[in-house]
Amino acid sequence: MISIPRLNNLNVKSITRQIQDAGSILLTTHKQCDGDGLGAMLGLYHALKKSGKRVRVFAVDEIPPKYSYLKPHKYIDIYDQKHSPIETTDLCLIFDTNDKRLVEPLYKELEIKCRNIFFVDHHPILNQGPEPTVGSYIETSAASTGEIAYFIIKDLGIRLDENISQALYTSIAFDTQIFRYVKGAPSSHLICAELLNYVTEPEEIHRHMFATFSQEKIAFLAKVLSEIEYYSGGQIAILKLSLEDINNNNLHMDDSRDVIDMIMNVTTVITAALFRQDNVNGYKMSLRSKDKIEILGIAENYGGGGHMHAAGAYIEGDYATIKKDVVDQLLQRLDGHISKINEK
Repeated sequence: MISIPRLNNLNVKSITRQIQDAGSILLTTHKQCDGDGLGAMLGLYHALKKSGKRVRVFAVDEIPPKYSYLKPHKYIDIYDQKHSPIETTDLCLIFDTNDKRLVEPLYKELEIKCRNIFFVDHHPILNQGPEPTVGSYIETSAASTGEIAYFIIKDLGIRLDENISQALYTSIAFDTQIFRYVKGAPSSHLICAELLNYVTEPEEIHRHMFATFSQEKIAFLAKVLSEIEYYSGGQIAILKLSLEDINNNNLHMDDSRDVIDMIMNVTTVITAALFRQDNVNGYKMSLRSKDKIEILGIAENYGGGGHMHAAGAYIEGDYATIKKDVVDQLLQRLDGHISKINEK
């Protein structure tokens, strides 16, 4: 049997003790949820139900259609849609964020209804944001929140099955982009090797998450990718996705999520910013970088967060002004990076 090495400094007993002591549990994740948070909380949900726990799962808002194979509407209440009231609950676990602002407006009710709230996450704690609750579990060496959920389930002594494994595999495959980003550790591969004993068709999961382009999305991509603006000899790429383009092509907001990853495949591009227009003066900014250029600080400057090389924020204001400010900050980081290389 393959031995799966523990993640660095990973000791989930603080969380498993809370789970064992709780009579009722609520699980949730950040708004506009993705495969990582969704898969992690559903994996733990199925495990806790299997063990006989009283558990409920909430999403802040609509779940992207591509995750329909997980049957989320069978198990998950949507907070901004009609749902039965949240009752007094012993424990709430929030996956894939440690920033309560990303769980609003649900978070305000959780503070009233839940005796204990803990974040379970792999993002760095923000320098310019709210502190996570005391007792939260933050493990930045994990490549996905699903890996943390896997170890929680193992520590609880709950056996894997198809539902648990399919959800956890979704989490890990999504956040590692099918093992492109594994943080140099074998854990992601080894965990999934075990999960695949129960997941009979992983290629179907890959297809749902990464190969669901409609004709409308192809037309959308053909237009918007031709509108990329390049700076500094092609090392910086900037793209705006207008609300009109998204609506005219009958797309879900989640359909824009992978566009920035396409931009980062351009060989000259070292860092990029994508601005998705959500309303007249509001933009969801996504930032990416490679070659060890830190962009988390830029996201934090606008009240956002994320990882050192993949971050984002919601910004309101004039687009031209926002773009110039972000480009200036990216140029500063790029210049600093080049200076360090020249010093060596």
